[in-house]
Amino acid sequence: MRKVWVPDPGRLRLRAATRAVLGIGLATAVAGLAVHTLTGAIAGGLAALLVLFTVADPTVRGQAGTTALLPAVGLPVLALAAGLHGHPLVRDAAFLAVVGAGVYARRWGPRGHALGVFAFMMFFMAQFLHAEPHQLPRLTAAVTVAVAVAAAVRFGAWCYERRQRPAPAPAPPPPGRGLARTTTRQAVQATVACAAALAAGQAVSADRWYWAVATVWWIFVNTASCGETLVRGFRRVLGTVTGIAASFLLAVPLHGAPVPTAVLVAGCVFGLFYTAPLSYTSMMFFVTVMAGLLYGLLGVLHPGLLALRFTETGVGALAAAVAVVLVLPVTTHATTDAWIRRAVRCVHGCTAQAVARLGGACDADPAGRAGELEALLGRVRLSLAPLVHPLNPLRHRKARARQVLALLDACAHDVAALAALAPAGRPDGAHDARLADAWRRVEAAVEALTARHAAPVPAPAPPAAGDGPLLHLHGLEQKLAALAAPLASPPRAPLAGA
Repeated sequence: MRKVWVPDPGRLRLRAATRAVLGIGLATAVAGLAVHTLTGAIAGGLAALLVLFTVADPTVRGQAGTTALLPAVGLPVLALAAGLHGHPLVRDAAFLAVVGAGVYARRWGPRGHALGVFAFMMFFMAQFLHAEPHQLPRLTAAVTVAVAVAAAVRFGAWCYERRQRPAPAPAPPPPGRGLARTTTRQAVQATVACAAALAAGQAVSADRWYWAVATVWWIFVNTASCGETLVRGFRRVLGTVTGIAASFLLAVPLHGAPVPTAVLVAGCVFGLFYTAPLSYTSMMFFVTVMAGLLYGLLGVLHPGLLALRFTETGVGALAAAVAVVLVLPVTTHATTDAWIRRAVRCVHGCTAQAVARLGGACDADPAGRAGELEALLGRVRLSLAPLVHPLNPLRHRKARARQVLALLDACAHDVAALAALAPAGRPDGAHDARLADAWRRVEAAVEALTARHAAPVPAPAPPAAGDGPLLHLHGLEQKLAALAAPLASPPRAPLAGA
């Protein structure tokens, strides 16, 4: 009997968070010992965090390759930022160039995304630490050592990914050319938003303006539409506000005491990694508390600084919201429609593999396609998040989005059940005929949903009685037929029967 690989998200998050605490803690300690400065230890810790958090290639080999490229991309940016410390106008222009290039690099998938994030964060880190040219050798050494230590932990001491099926990373929908490409439009949006945030942030504070730019950057990460970006901006502000409140209670009273600060930073790292896949707000809460604790270690934390952090975050969120609405906007409807149709086609692929396996094809792999479907559904949920958000006033669009999510989740349930039944063996001939007929009806329903021009969805067949695979195929056919109404109706029109 062939085993079906089913990921355990909770266990994976626990492993990732625990490994992050160990890897970042060890990298920070080694970097600190190597360069004998607090700023070097902080730089090393941040570099290690990025190695463990942003590198997300589908295979371990790809992750190792991307990690090896991080210093090659990040260290020149760090040198540029430190070298321009005394030349604010040139520094600001260089920062905006790094922003645009970093967002544009996402067109090359997870590797481009990770390298873009690392480059941006090296420039940001130089501002956070007020790095000057004479500090560059030690900072470079700290980052290099920390990346090596974090890589040794991730790919040597505790590479739990080697025992798992490679995690699928769905590519974005067909991107087009020039300004029709989402990454190009987002690069322009992010650069414009960061320019506005930089100017407004410097008007608020000549020393801490970089928080406004960082807010814009992280709002644009992993978003693909106007709605997603607006929702992420709201969640960033909410996470920052709650994190600042916690910093008043935790970070300010410590006055930078090393041992309790280190313990709380480790707790923040764990919380950041454990909650990031679930809640951007929670992730930002832990990031904000951790930043307050690091300011405490540097001896500059006070209540006024936390209030300034809130103001700069608001400036950045506002700049991002204006830019994403006015500068080359990418509509939420177009993005969600593309992801939904890809998910429906993946349902078709998963079902085809399961049916082939049930028919005796030993080389069919329903489990592999099931992992791809789960990744695509995660992307669908992200793209539909603005429509199901409690603050969305468009009642009909919210109802339609919820119906689509419920039906797709139900389809995934039937597909997973079919995949679980597939290793059971070859059915008899009568069963084969009924199975083939049920599969043809599912194919017809998928074709009707994904056709360029509207096509009538065939009416579902009567339920099959007393047979697991046939029941699940019939359930799929019913759910695919039900998807026709919310997908075919105009976005703002009420659902039939609503």
